[in-house]
Amino acid sequence: MRWNLISPPAWVGLDNYAAVFGNDRFVNSIWVSLTFALLTIPFTVTLGLLLAVGLNRRLPGSSILRIVYVLPWVCAPLTLGIVWKWVFDPTNGALNAMLGRRVEWLTDLTLAMPSVAFVQVWSTVGYVSLFYLAGLQQIPVAVTEAAKLDGAGPARLLWSITLPLLNPTTFFVTVTSVIASFQVFDLIYALTRGGPGVPGRTDVIASRIYEEAFVSLRFGRAAAMALILFAVLVVITVLQQRFFRSRLTYDLS
Repeated sequence: MRWNLISPPAWVGLDNYAAVFGNDRFVNSIWVSLTFALLTIPFTVTLGLLLAVGLNRRLPGSSILRIVYVLPWVCAPLTLGIVWKWVFDPTNGALNAMLGRRVEWLTDLTLAMPSVAFVQVWSTVGYVSLFYLAGLQQIPVAVTEAAKLDGAGPARLLWSITLPLLNPTTFFVTVTSVIASFQVFDLIYALTRGGPGVPGRTDVIASRIYEEAFVSLRFGRAAAMALILFAVLVVITVLQQRFFRSRLTYDLS
């Protein structure tokens, strides 16, 4: 349908999809979303695992640290975006005040995407670490003790015992992180509102859907973009499922 929220909807067949795939800004938004995912997911998963390993040692203060790590994730992304926009402010921002120099973190074409990706990693790493911590606590102590008796050091224990036993957890956090990274909107909207330059360096798919629907009032095209995003996420999820299905797992029942 062609619909602007005011006039009656008009049937246009596949015209919306043709217009979407012929839109350079939408094609750019796909690559931007992919870049954003590649910048955030590896760091989020790796740091979440390392934090979980540290918390699993049950050192003094671990309970307080769990709360501190997860606080950014439970906060509203739009609120976090506003706070970090002040931190990154080139004139009065806290980060530039610490560095003693002016850096255009959110308007520079090179720095905008890494800056936004950093905030995303910072806000979600606690969420990932909690799932990894739950997975670590399900690993029988007898398995790790047997590996230590066989001479496995910390690195070997992590690579050969812990990571294979955490495959289900890794699959879950990876799938949810991919979906979340492709759907991110409010954090990027608060920080850059589409990003510097035309097309924007941080103009992700969700931002493009918002612009089409609520700025340009082309709801048919926005719906087509949303369905394309859904198809992309289904394909990525199926590929991830096939990959993890072939990984080594253990039956501890």
